[in-house]
Amino acid sequence: MSTLLSVSIALLFGLLMTRVFKPLKLPSVTAYLIAGVIIGPYCLGRLGIDGLGFASSDAVSALGLISEVALGFIAFSIGTEFRLEDLKKTGKQAFVIGIFQALVATLFVDLALYGLHLLMPDKLTVPQLITLGAIATATAPAATLMVVRQYKAKGPLTDLLLPIVALDDAVGLIVFAVSFGIAKTLGTGVVDMVSVIVNPLVEIACSLALGAVMGAILTWLEKFFNSNTNRLNMSIAFVFLTVALSMLDFHVGAVHVSFSSLLVCMMLGTVFCNICPLSEDIMERTDKWTSPLFAIFFVLSGAELELGVFSDVAVVIIGLVYIIFRSLGKYFGTYASAKATKCAPSICKYLGITLLPQAGVALGMCTLAMELGEAGELIRNITLFAVLIYELFGPLFTRMALTAAGDIKPIPHEVKMRRHNKLAQLQNKEN
Repeated sequence: MSTLLSVSIALLFGLLMTRVFKPLKLPSVTAYLIAGVIIGPYCLGRLGIDGLGFASSDAVSALGLISEVALGFIAFSIGTEFRLEDLKKTGKQAFVIGIFQALVATLFVDLALYGLHLLMPDKLTVPQLITLGAIATATAPAATLMVVRQYKAKGPLTDLLLPIVALDDAVGLIVFAVSFGIAKTLGTGVVDMVSVIVNPLVEIACSLALGAVMGAILTWLEKFFNSNTNRLNMSIAFVFLTVALSMLDFHVGAVHVSFSSLLVCMMLGTVFCNICPLSEDIMERTDKWTSPLFAIFFVLSGAELELGVFSDVAVVIIGLVYIIFRSLGKYFGTYASAKATKCAPSICKYLGITLLPQAGVALGMCTLAMELGEAGELIRNITLFAVLIYELFGPLFTRMALTAAGDIKPIPHEVKMRRHNKLAQLQNKEN
């Protein structure tokens, strides 16, 4: 009962907060996150009333399965943006920009934090700064996708944005594996080439292979159903199944075989949208089904945000340097590579701003960083601090950038008048 009550309160409170923040014209994602903070362990959760809020981080973690499934559907949706006819136009640009901006963000953060290390070597070590530089690559696909959907963004910038966000995950995995391997070597003096090179490549290859196989099987099974409802049910079941299979984790000799659920589900969506002729219609129906699931996901994400990190001055200082230089790296890395690949001026100017949100992938990386012991604790706190700031303000900046680039169109006056008249008619009937 308490679990169902918590989920229902989370969804209802999130929806109500979107109305509260509507006059401020904030994206729904930001309202959901703030709703999560309010019902989280640092606000209403302190009252200790079951269902009203989350009394502890463990209470939020208990609903982690919802977040896993939601991320699976988010990745599935982003994967459907990789249609071959579109990639022929923007594939090269997305590939170059996706890799370059991630590497520049890492370089900027590494250099800035190294300067901070020279000033306060007892607070920030070289292994810690190298790891944080790698975490800087990660961009949150969930917040970006939600903003695009809410405002029905469409245009050249959006066409580039979603493939880049998807590619960012693969680049981030490789950069983090290499950087984290170097950090562990500096800490222990033991060089492990399997962890540094082999394991991340195996994870990416296995994830793409599993997603491709699942996408082919889904397309084949869809042929046996004529009902759109049954086809929708089959697609939903396959995303659930794919998320479950991506949780497999085992060793083959010295090689660690694991899967990235984001990459697996992205590949599932990519294969499905390219070989299934009914994919567009099915995806439209899937998007409607997943709307409440995404709302709950972001409320839970808000509840997970650690406000306690503000109590440590060192974390705040390092966190601010991390946020500032990661943002600069993302922006200028995107600007330079977009310019080099001859993108339109509006894309060069605004694309980098849309890549600022950071959440799930970064949190997964900082969890792995806990292997560094006490050094990992600082990395975790700084990442949590950055995620808190990026998740609250990133969606707003994304919306502003998409609007400035012309991908988010203002609602026509005629549509506003029709809505106003309908609302007036309903109120007259009630009276």
